[in-house]
Amino acid sequence: MVLETAYYDTLGVKPNSTPDELKKAYRKLALKYHPDKNPNEGEKFKQISQAYEVLSDPKKRDLYDKGGEQAIKEGGMGGGGGFASPMDIFDMFFGGGGRMQRERRGKNVVHQLSVSLEDLYNGATRKLAVQKNTICDKCEGRGGKKGAVECCPNCRGTGMQIRIHQLGPGMVQQIQSVCPECQGQGERINPKDRCKSCTGRKIVREKKILEVHIDKGMKDGQKITFSGEGDQEPGLEPGDIIIVLDQKDHSVFTRRNEDLTIHMKIELVEALCGFHKPIVTLDSRTIIITSHPGQIVKHGDVKCVLNEGMPIYRRPYDKGRLIVQFQVNFPTSNFISSDKLPLLEKLLPARKVVEETEDMEQAELMDFDPSQQRRRHNGEAYHDDDDDDHPRSGVQCQTS
Repeated sequence: MVLETAYYDTLGVKPNSTPDELKKAYRKLALKYHPDKNPNEGEKFKQISQAYEVLSDPKKRDLYDKGGEQAIKEGGMGGGGGFASPMDIFDMFFGGGGRMQRERRGKNVVHQLSVSLEDLYNGATRKLAVQKNTICDKCEGRGGKKGAVECCPNCRGTGMQIRIHQLGPGMVQQIQSVCPECQGQGERINPKDRCKSCTGRKIVREKKILEVHIDKGMKDGQKITFSGEGDQEPGLEPGDIIIVLDQKDHSVFTRRNEDLTIHMKIELVEALCGFHKPIVTLDSRTIIITSHPGQIVKHGDVKCVLNEGMPIYRRPYDKGRLIVQFQVNFPTSNFISSDKLPLLEKLLPARKVVEETEDMEQAELMDFDPSQQRRRHNGEAYHDDDDDDHPRSGVQCQTS
């Protein structure tokens, strides 16, 4: 039992979710609500990051489950109970290097790429069009003509403006804000000298086509990094473009690490007398699995075929297991005439004979109806709905 579920609700997972389920939920939500894609969803992005920061750490998660958010704020987070920066959490998850690295490098660009299970099994090459910032070629990142850039006189090159607000006699408040003249750049360019291509912003937005090579055996959530292909800014090293693989559900196979699982329905005659069943693999081969006569397959049995699962990443000639879970379809009632049942019974293992005595009672076996039990708990199972003449009370008044 957990005291609160707010963090789990934020990520859209259940309190008993696994670390992999937490990662997948955070990945999808963080990419959806990232400020670069949804500038108006900053608070939602912060909540998602805080929830994942707590639930991804076993000690913090245990503390939260027992004491809720209050227990986290009272010291469970360490360092005075504060949360880490949502952007730092995002960068650590997607392969960035935190705040200090962001100050030395341009922004990383993260994209999610939807792939099929066949893509991950066979390998594939996909082309992806991305938008990114690049330094303007026309002005070589200066923003205008040579010598046109000058220190902003309004903020004296700091990029920030400080205003003094009088609160009362002897009381003042100092308010710091981004300089409106240079937009925090610390420099300005005369409008007539600005680069016509980038309008003085020093960078332009351009479209780039990336060839994404998906290797055999890659997994859902795996990252493919294009180093130095991210957003560019003057004076900073370019960031990376990070592609996150998002595996679509498959109609036949379910993947778990290097194993593939398939559910197979067989008839009762096949379960008892053997079968040959074809399976079309993810690389379009057809393999035949066989149960020989005399081998009984029970309902719910699990068998496996070695080396027919997923290719192992970077060892594509080695594969996991193909796991087959069997479901036996039993025939319907009265599927054969009653005069033939003795013939069938002779072929099957003998049943255990029960000797009936006079003190035994006969009981009729009926189909189970779950709603019957609910009515009984409500005190209605013992009443006949059609018998409206009898009073429901157990006490009757005597009349003379």
